[in-house]
Amino acid sequence: MKRVVITGLGTINSIGHNVEDSFKAVVDGVCGIDTITLFDIEQFPVKIAGEVKDFDPTTVMDKKEVKKADRFIQLGIKAAHEAMMDCGLAGEDGKVAIEDSERFGVISASGIGGLSTIEKNSVVCANRGPKRISPFFIPSSLVNMLSGFISIAHGLKGPSLSHVTACAASTHALNDAVKTIALNGADRILVVGAESAICGAGMGGFASMKALSSRNDDPKTASRPFDKDRDGFVMGEGAGALVVETLESAKARGAKIYCEIIGFGESADANHITAPVMEGPLRSMKAAISMASANLGEDVKIDYINSHGTSTPVGDGNESKAIVELFNGVENCPPVTSTKGQIGHCLGAAGAIEAIFAIKSLNEGIIPPTINIQNQDPECPLDYVPNTARKVELTTVMSNNFGFGGTNGTVIFKKYQD
Repeated sequence: MKRVVITGLGTINSIGHNVEDSFKAVVDGVCGIDTITLFDIEQFPVKIAGEVKDFDPTTVMDKKEVKKADRFIQLGIKAAHEAMMDCGLAGEDGKVAIEDSERFGVISASGIGGLSTIEKNSVVCANRGPKRISPFFIPSSLVNMLSGFISIAHGLKGPSLSHVTACAASTHALNDAVKTIALNGADRILVVGAESAICGAGMGGFASMKALSSRNDDPKTASRPFDKDRDGFVMGEGAGALVVETLESAKARGAKIYCEIIGFGESADANHITAPVMEGPLRSMKAAISMASANLGEDVKIDYINSHGTSTPVGDGNESKAIVELFNGVENCPPVTSTKGQIGHCLGAAGAIEAIFAIKSLNEGIIPPTINIQNQDPECPLDYVPNTARKVELTTVMSNNFGFGGTNGTVIFKKYQD
């Protein structure tokens, strides 16, 4: 398989509008969860989320284009812009500054897509009639329009694909980028995961499932992965973008190389549409480790796991058990953390944002903490780096994301060595 590396990063989320600010905040234990301001929450049982504050989409889009794109697309464009600038392949106009743009693709991801636009236009249709529906409704809300807008903005003419696999979507998009490059379908792929479902339908729907934390009076401690008193996840929004390319092309242009992707895994629980089981995540992680070991020619050693860790009673325990099983006992497990206590659960964008945090951990030699662990659940017996970041030399890190429908994704990053 061709060696594949990461050369560009970009993100926007509730604790930062770029990679450096976001990673510093996550290491410092900053929490971006607060009372919702994006819509009227008076009648809603859950009133907290990890909103992106003070975001002006006109900083990355023409003002006329903003109304044509749902907020999830706007956030994705912001993250993509940073990643393209970071990788050194875009000119001042944002267009890719290379001749072989036909070998540069986009793979986007979102768990739900333009839910707030769907909600808004459904209300218009019901109250004012179908003739008042916006002509931008459909193109603004489709998930694949994220890759569509981005390919146009940057002049990327390679494959334009999308993943909609719930909370594993952008991990699957990242894995798909490796497959596409390995099969010579492209030399470079811009992977973008974005989500913005903090609206009445999104919050009301998840609340009715009893999936969300109801700690409205204490938002900063509401998301508490692996804590005994966790009572559900907190909705987040944001986007993450990563430029994936062949090692050959990265070296040829003298690119900054953040890391190498050495393995990935995917699996299905084939059990229940929302309730997880241990075997699915376990098989996903095993597949990733098997691929990584084959690529290295020796057994891979995982130094740190950025977990899915949503703060749900069932999910955190299930993932912890799978990790213990994978490493044949608690004593053999590496440190495991979740950053969802700080930014909330960004659904289909979670994998991309968390991959960026994992990659920055690898490069900076520091593991962000799992905040809000006040009383660690005995059913979650691992080292979760509670509440305070930890300086440690890292060589190989794993990132997990799992989604409704029993879909699982794992990816393994390694420090680049020639």
